[in-house]
Amino acid sequence: MAHYGLICPPSTGHLNTMFPLGKELQKRGHQVTLFSILDAQSKTLASGLEFQVIGESDCPQGIVAQRLAQLGKLSDLQAFKCTVNWLKNDASVLLRDGPEAIKKAGVDGLLVDQASFGGDTVADFLDIPFITICSAVVLNQEATIPPCITNWNYAPSLWGKLRNKLTYQITKRIGQPIANLVNEYRQQWNLPISSKLDQSYSQLAQISQQPAELEFPRKELPQWFHFTGPYHSSVGRDVPDFPYEKLTGKPLIYASMGTVQNRLIEVFQQIAEACVGLDAQLVISLGGSAKPESLPPFAGSPLVVEYAPQLELLQKATLTITHAGMNTTLECLTNGVPMVAIPIANDQPGIAARIVWSGCGEAVPIKQIKVSKLRTAIQKVLTEDSYKENALRLQAAIKKAGGVSRAIDIVEEAVSTRKPVLSTTY
Repeated sequence: MAHYGLICPPSTGHLNTMFPLGKELQKRGHQVTLFSILDAQSKTLASGLEFQVIGESDCPQGIVAQRLAQLGKLSDLQAFKCTVNWLKNDASVLLRDGPEAIKKAGVDGLLVDQASFGGDTVADFLDIPFITICSAVVLNQEATIPPCITNWNYAPSLWGKLRNKLTYQITKRIGQPIANLVNEYRQQWNLPISSKLDQSYSQLAQISQQPAELEFPRKELPQWFHFTGPYHSSVGRDVPDFPYEKLTGKPLIYASMGTVQNRLIEVFQQIAEACVGLDAQLVISLGGSAKPESLPPFAGSPLVVEYAPQLELLQKATLTITHAGMNTTLECLTNGVPMVAIPIANDQPGIAARIVWSGCGEAVPIKQIKVSKLRTAIQKVLTEDSYKENALRLQAAIKKAGGVSRAIDIVEEAVSTRKPVLSTTY
């Protein structure tokens, strides 16, 4: 059996994607170790996987909480720039400390999150095969695909391509410090210099947890790109207490803005106002942004909790109001639940655009949010059958996609053969 290393950002969304993959590898008899900063240790060990710390000297315990507090009130390009800075710091730690730790551990293959820059360079330096895991929206660039930081719909017209190209140039400029850092190490280690982002992705297999039906029409993905569907699991997740006895039996509207950009308390207040008078019960999860008792009463007296058992509540939900994080979006679709998306920053606008494009929800960008506009979107999704029908269509697609089992079949083949694992679709 082989020893697999996992590399991903130390935030909840990325860890929740990577842990189920690691557990499936472990189930098949492999040794699995996550290489990350201290903040990821407790969740990793709780999931039953091994953990190896890197960056202990400059990434002390609690640094992720500090990041989240800073990011929680930012949106648009401000949040994107902030995220890029953190990804650069993480890349610096990985490039500096990763090779020695991974070599010492005797790793045979790496699973590298698409948002973990430098992971490919470490793998190339150590001559270890690696697989790219797309836990967020697919980042591979194409002329007809809008950049993920935008809420633009798919538009293959000449104007659409020009608009996309100009925005890709802006995001490239913002991310240039990461590219410069990685190429400094590649030059130092006598590796070919990367000039395009897509060159940093695996040439053996690239695996997305999206179902293909949630992605815009793609024409330029490599033949070894695979849409396997999501990797949801309760492994490594805290399951908070929840007052189920307070559920009334009315149609359940579940509202969550995730655990990162969720410090915008006024958004929760607007959600509550928008749901007043509906024949439904609203449950709001604050995601740790505040304690319910510290807030003034919300309009309509919704059930408000600091954290909610999301996987369990989605089995009961009629509609979800979400920030359009990839994990929450896929968890909704796995349960056939349509959505109203309120994207804030990073890839959330791009995911929201895909929710709208696939017909399983509506979107109200954070800068356009008004109670009246939000209420209209909620009522539309609640009353028009097409949204539920499309959510059920994507639920069926997810069931057929293969999920964790198929993803790990691909991983094992790629690492054992060191040859590209070709998709039957792309």
